[in-house]
Amino acid sequence: MPRVPIGAFSPLRHRDFRLLVTGATASQFGNAITPIALAFAVLDLGGSATELGLVVAVFALAQVVTSLFGGVLGDRIARKLMMAGSALACSGVQVAVVAILVTGHGSIAVLTVGGTLTACLGALSQPSSQAMTRLTVPPGQMPGAVAIRQFLQTAAGVLGYAVAGVLVSLIGPGWSIAIDAATFLVAALSYGLLRVEQQAPERRGAMIADIGDGFREVLHRSWMWSYILMALVYHLVYGGAQSVLGPIVVGEGIGRAAWGIAMGALMAGFMVGSLACLRLTSVRRPMLVSICFLCLTPLFPAAMALSDSLWPIVVAGLLHGFGLQISDYLWDLSIQQHVDPAKLSRVYSIDIVGSFVCRPLGLALTGPVAGLAGTHTWLLVVAAVMLVSELAVLLVPGVRRLTPSS
Repeated sequence: MPRVPIGAFSPLRHRDFRLLVTGATASQFGNAITPIALAFAVLDLGGSATELGLVVAVFALAQVVTSLFGGVLGDRIARKLMMAGSALACSGVQVAVVAILVTGHGSIAVLTVGGTLTACLGALSQPSSQAMTRLTVPPGQMPGAVAIRQFLQTAAGVLGYAVAGVLVSLIGPGWSIAIDAATFLVAALSYGLLRVEQQAPERRGAMIADIGDGFREVLHRSWMWSYILMALVYHLVYGGAQSVLGPIVVGEGIGRAAWGIAMGALMAGFMVGSLACLRLTSVRRPMLVSICFLCLTPLFPAAMALSDSLWPIVVAGLLHGFGLQISDYLWDLSIQQHVDPAKLSRVYSIDIVGSFVCRPLGLALTGPVAGLAGTHTWLLVVAAVMLVSELAVLLVPGVRRLTPSS
């Protein structure tokens, strides 16, 4: 386990940063439980792999579409208002879904509608939440703040994923989702107490024009658009491997609790990676290092394809999370350091949209394609595509040469 340097947690001395990470951490805990509960709720209702893929695809599509507008709104109006209002509304939707499920009136259509509403509301605030970090700490503490936030959120995710399978087995998917509703309330309160001043935009043109400004900000930097393009391929193939095939291959093949353990290992990898990030406050070539660590991620789908035992899958999940966490940290930090603060929300929204725009398609097609090719064969294809796309980004000079801003 990496040793944490003295003073690494100094950003927590700032009240607004503590409130920000409290809300984000609470939400992450609940959101780690819900995907597993939702997957098994669909399966308990008699849903097939294709139907599960469609439910998750609609959820993901709603997130992608709404995030773009959330980025524009986050650069126009108070970000804390966006965040608190979104969390409160998400809690209400989740309560309604829980009530329907526990009273025996649930259906795949209800889960789809509830998931879509929650996705839309949550996506409106996500760019604001990411851009808010820069407003809560001094510039010199930004690397530590980004690492601390990721560490606390992933620690909550580890706990959420670790208990999700057990909770679903003990209390059922409906009551498990109720925990997510409660965490949204905690997040709404935390965000509402923030005291931050957001820089007013220089002008307020049409939304489309503001979105265009954000795209130009991204396209101007080769290290940004190439990474986002790689992330598009990653989520196109990997999303279905985890969300659709994972619960079936591991959850049904080895046991539901086993899939919860595997996802807990994935999140444990994130946590160990977050601790390592506390020591990565100065990296000479941040994007080059980011991509190198990202090349660990294909191990997880490869292990699901090749192993009928839990422990190789757990180890691969741990390495996947470790590599992805360090990659995400260096990516996030590079954006925070190189992008105009007035455009941060829009850039983050374009990152979300560009990275996830094809994920719904991948989720929807995973069931049929895996049925034709064979589940284990398709998981191997996913691992190969992930590795090739990650290595291809290293061919871009801007990725290899990017240095931290002064």
